[in-house]
Order: sequence, then C-alpha cells, then structure tokens
Amino acid sequence: MKFSLDKSYEILERTPSVLRAQLAGLSDDWLMNDEGPETFSPYDVVGHLIHGEKTDWRERTIMILELGTAKSFVPFDRFAQFEDSNGKSLATLLDEFEKLRGANVTWLKSLKLTGDDFDKKGSHPSLGPVTLRQLLSTWVIHDLTHIAQITRVMAKQYKSEMGPWIEFFRIMNF
Repeated sequence: MKFSLDKSYEILERTPSVLRAQLAGLSDDWLMNDEGPETFSPYDVVGHLIHGEKTDWRERTIMILELGTAKSFVPFDRFAQFEDSNGKSLATLLDEFEKLRGANVTWLKSLKLTGDDFDKKGSHPSLGPVTLRQLLSTWVIHDLTHIAQITRVMAKQYKSEMGPWIEFFRIMNF
C-alpha cells in the first residue's frame, strides 16, 4: 500500500482505544511481565508510546518542515519510560497517551500537508536523510509493531501451559 495520510489517521487515531480495550483492568501478571532483559512489558510499551508522543513524532516533523537536513534529530531514548512512568498506574498512562495522541493528530491535521511536504527531508542521527513520508509511515508501523509486541508478550505468559498445541502458534517462537 502506498502512503496516505488519511489511511495513517485510521491507525493513529485508533491506537489509544485499542490499547485501552486490550489492557485496561488486567492484573499485573498480564501487564508487568516481559520477555527478559531489555524488553518491554505491556505497561512499559504504553510508557514508551507516551515518550514518543512527547519527544519524537511531532518534534521530528517540525524539524523536517522547518530545518530540513540542516540539523540532525535528537536521538530517541527508547528506554526513557522506565523513569518517566515510574509510580504511575496503567489507567493514568492510558489516559495520558490518549490525550497526547489526540493532540498530536489534531496538530498534524492542522498542518494541511501537501504531496510536496511528504518528500521533504530531515536528518536522522544514525539513518541519515529521511523523508516526512518515511517518518509518518514509521509512526503508523511503530504503533502496529507495539500492539503486536503486547499481544506476543501476553501470549507467552501461558506458553508453558499450552502443551502440544504450541507447535501451531508461531507467536510463541518469536
């Protein structure tokens, strides 16, 4: 599928409600377990998404539109949520993510971007030149990847309990 801002909104606008439906009210056994060192629990993923809403997508869009490749993006701290989310309930994080995402999508729509805007370039600190189209596509894929990650991490909580059926579930082997 070719990039479309309208199609991107279909995912970006739904992600907060998808996460709320998937996670709200679950016990810590589902929310706080991960896949080992330097991996994220479902709780951590929500915090990570919040950090991205605050420091990544909007900021990098502005840099592309206003500075082009003159200045490199600030490196993204993939683990900032461990400090930022500390002591907050999942309900608080879900509310914060929903509010931030709503504001960012409203802001993005207000830009009234054109086809030429999507070809504008910015400078990623490790990837080099990237376009606005690539950044916005990555934002959508980032959401979908973390939704899949949450599902995978949760599924693995019962991995040792499913017996011989494990051979039919590829998700258990990632």
